[in-house]
Amino acid sequence: MKQRIITAIIAGGVFLPVVLYGGIPLIVITYILATIGLYELLRMRNLRLLSISGLIALLVLWLFLMPKSWQISIQQLPYTKVEIVLIAVLLFLTYTVVTKNRFTFDDVAFSIMATIYIGFGFYYLIEIRENGGILYILYSLFIIYATDSGAYFIGRAIGKRKLWPEISPNKTVEGFIGGIISAFVISIFFSIFTDINVSFIKLTLITIVLSIFGQIGDLVESALKRHYDVKDSGAILPGHGGILDRFDSLLFVWPLLHFLTLL
Repeated sequence: MKQRIITAIIAGGVFLPVVLYGGIPLIVITYILATIGLYELLRMRNLRLLSISGLIALLVLWLFLMPKSWQISIQQLPYTKVEIVLIAVLLFLTYTVVTKNRFTFDDVAFSIMATIYIGFGFYYLIEIRENGGILYILYSLFIIYATDSGAYFIGRAIGKRKLWPEISPNKTVEGFIGGIISAFVISIFFSIFTDINVSFIKLTLITIVLSIFGQIGDLVESALKRHYDVKDSGAILPGHGGILDRFDSLLFVWPLLHFLTLL
């Protein structure tokens, strides 16, 4: 626990100032985080980032992450992001033939899903911040931190009924509900002490949705790790594991936050 706290403080001390500053530094660090996340996810399936298929996935990821302001400034990309995915699928399928099925159809599906999963999650971090949504980003970070902490401590204190033991044996129903309640408490703070442009009732509903899907995002990564028999996605964050271990909830939350508040 001590190591987790120290790592969280150091990581927060690096990440939060970049989020506050925004602009190129945020985009650069987001590209770095997403690239590491893709590396971690591909490694679960024993796929290498520094390979033909890995580099195709990385190129698609980087195109996904490109903010709208960049696309406008370079006269738009010649293809939409959906069309880029379709081109990538054709390249991946061609690669299955070139490798004589050492890179399989299942590997194609995994590579595409990995790229979309990580790409769109981190893309909306950039997009929300680029559109003046710094308060929304801070709100999402505090909501997920409260959810994780509330689920952990309340689950340990009174948790009895297992939430989904086949996927994450330590999570409990009581902890799941405790995480939502903790997130709600934080949303009250944001409603009272900040100028977030959302009514209290709407913010409460958004908070509940984000807290639930944040925990689902955590379970999704737990399911992936259990399926591929790995303990952590990586070891870059002592006490936390890898980038995916730290951002799994937020990869679900940021797109939902954009859809629920900024559109």
